[in-house]
Amino acid sequence: MEALSDYEKNAKAEHVCLTLHGAEYGLDEIEAFESEIAGLIDGITQGLIPKSIKRISIVELDDRRATRLKKVLRDLIPQGYVESNLNKYLRTSEESVSEKFRSVGYSSAEKPHLFVAMPFSIEMEDVYEYGIQNAARKTGFLCERADLSAFTGDVMDWVRKRIRSTSLLIAELTGANANVYLEVGYAWGVGVKTVLLVQESDQLKFDVRGQRCIVYTRIKDLEEKLYKELVVLKDNI
Repeated sequence: MEALSDYEKNAKAEHVCLTLHGAEYGLDEIEAFESEIAGLIDGITQGLIPKSIKRISIVELDDRRATRLKKVLRDLIPQGYVESNLNKYLRTSEESVSEKFRSVGYSSAEKPHLFVAMPFSIEMEDVYEYGIQNAARKTGFLCERADLSAFTGDVMDWVRKRIRSTSLLIAELTGANANVYLEVGYAWGVGVKTVLLVQESDQLKFDVRGQRCIVYTRIKDLEEKLYKELVVLKDNI
């Protein structure tokens, strides 16, 4: 962060609102949020924000995401505020927050990245958030998906680039979504390893029935099975 100009030092604003930066662009939502919070705390503790600022809010339209990130924020800042003296702040925390803040964001670049191909629907949200993302985080992967229900033009070009750069593609084949099958085929074409998921094996189309596939009925079941799979695959990436 750069030093403040005289104009910025004398600003009268007391409340600043920001949006979440980075989610779906190489960082998963929690990594993106932690990185943003770390940057804000760095600015606060080094005196690089106007003294008039009393509150900084990060706004999020998705209620489910906001609920998840509130929990992350409570874990990062258990007392609910940040002292301008970082050492005083750290002494009041139950864990070594300093180490957390030093690594967040920077360590993300070193993590293997996986891309998730799946239908974008309300019914599949828990599958992604709790089944897939939880297993990915536990094994040290960055997890990303494209939150769009149909891909055309430049968006599909972006998807192809992300697949080519990924360490692994996870495909949720429930419902036989055409876009998901397209992404699986592209991954195979460029030599990217895939992990296939489905809720019922009879939903698989003929061109993937000969492939190994994780079949699950409950989200917790998916998380456990996918975690075991990713532990093995990560050693070979």
